[in-house]
Amino acid sequence: MKALALGALALLGAPAQATDYYGTTEPFASNAIYFVMTDRFVNGDTSNDHRHQGGAHPTFDIPVKGPDGQSANIGYLGGDFKGILDNAGYIHGMGFGAVWITPIVDNPDQAFTGGKAVSFGSSFTDQGKTGYHGYWGDNFYKVDEHLESKDLSFSQFTAKMRQQGLKTVLDIVVNHGSPAYDMPAAQPKFGQLFDKDGKLIADHHNLPPDQLDPKDPLTAFFHRKAEMVQLSNFNEDNPAVIDYFVGAYQKWIDAGADAFRIDTIMWVDNAFWKTFSDRIRAKHPGFFMFGEAYDYNPAKIAPHTWPQNGAISVLDFPLKAALDKVFAKGEGFEALTPALYLDKGPYQNPYQLTTFYDNHDMPRMNASDNGFIDANNWLFTARGIPVIYQGSEVGFMRGAAEHAGNRNYFGQARIDAAPKSPIYQNLKRVGQLRAANVALQKGLQLDLKLQGNEAQFLRVYQHQGVNQQALVVLNKGDKVLDTTARGPLQTGNWVDAVSGETIRVKEGLALRVQPHSLRVLLLDAPVTDPALAKALNRLMARPVDHKSGE
Repeated sequence: MKALALGALALLGAPAQATDYYGTTEPFASNAIYFVMTDRFVNGDTSNDHRHQGGAHPTFDIPVKGPDGQSANIGYLGGDFKGILDNAGYIHGMGFGAVWITPIVDNPDQAFTGGKAVSFGSSFTDQGKTGYHGYWGDNFYKVDEHLESKDLSFSQFTAKMRQQGLKTVLDIVVNHGSPAYDMPAAQPKFGQLFDKDGKLIADHHNLPPDQLDPKDPLTAFFHRKAEMVQLSNFNEDNPAVIDYFVGAYQKWIDAGADAFRIDTIMWVDNAFWKTFSDRIRAKHPGFFMFGEAYDYNPAKIAPHTWPQNGAISVLDFPLKAALDKVFAKGEGFEALTPALYLDKGPYQNPYQLTTFYDNHDMPRMNASDNGFIDANNWLFTARGIPVIYQGSEVGFMRGAAEHAGNRNYFGQARIDAAPKSPIYQNLKRVGQLRAANVALQKGLQLDLKLQGNEAQFLRVYQHQGVNQQALVVLNKGDKVLDTTARGPLQTGNWVDAVSGETIRVKEGLALRVQPHSLRVLLLDAPVTDPALAKALNRLMARPVDHKSGE
């Protein structure tokens, strides 16, 4: 195990006020992220719906019926850039600083005819499905025609979002394109790839991977091994592949993308990601990226975060599993401790992980309103960069999987009604709280108590003349919590972040926390308490266990 500090190592003998304390200095960590599946958010411009596209294999509004009136949909439903921009104030008002949008690149213009037919609740089935989600790219240099409006290109969209206080996180795909084979007859664009000039540069010819002709230059982009379902599998060992994707995604950064979420990062070798990240950051230093490594084993996903593999953060799947136990299934806060890795662990920096409790690829969290409230109270005060999937602010389609309503259309009417939801009301409070306080965004986390329905922890940020300590106490129980905060708590005049009340802290602090609520007290002062400094010094020297990922 090799010790590697998160930042400048704290020296035990140095004056406490001169020591840096932070979880991360990553600028993007200031932003909580709202995840939008663009086609399923809001149809802001009906003129780009292309409702009659697809011919014999139409693409618009393809319902999948389930029992008891339930339904899903595998066609386009009209969501677009304008629908997001029209609701930028709604998103920013909840405390979000960034919006993650699904891939914007061109997708085929028909419903797919190969594979297994989609049925309600089915998995790994694509027959009859369209590219509404954006993950079936056929030209990664071209924006799909369903997204832009006459006066709203992608670059105009990102610029106007920034004016509304929102950065754009672009979902990118490198390992696969559109479904490529098993069609009764070849369909346009499926299994094909086009360059920035619209020239065909790769074609699967509707053949399984093991039947591709190695002498055919149009198949050089593909592996001869199968991907998930019938998806084309790009060969990352081919230098032309990395040139293609670096060029495409440099274009979208130049057009305003502020960060990347990388789809299926585990399906591509680490050597590729090191080269990719180096080339992206050579032109855009410090560009933030986080990947989807869909695995609940931290040793499997952490290597992506290491510098030798590209220094790409990841979605925190291990913590997601723990969050489900605590906030959906009712286990105590202690179930979160093993997934935090505050003292040591395999991640290069756990504070830069993106934290979440559900998304579009898994069943939505099946929790009560209070469960969502409690989960959001944790996500927006604890370590990591919180990500909330559209609709979770009102408990939309809770418990539903992909083809059972997870990706159903959210829509303007639900957004307009959201302020009536207790989940939304609480999320707005805690989201704005995080947005206003650097300690909750980037501070070290020192756990004082995670047990049963109570969580107590400190977040401390002391860097470049900015000093803030935050005491967070969470109550996920149904009864009022009367508790005492003890341990390394610095003497001083703390301020309740919600009420503005000043509270004098000497040795211990008695606090009352309402059911399914939180208290956050702030002290904008440097660390002077010796016991607190000692605990923070230990956290700053957190070792990274590279062997655990081998």
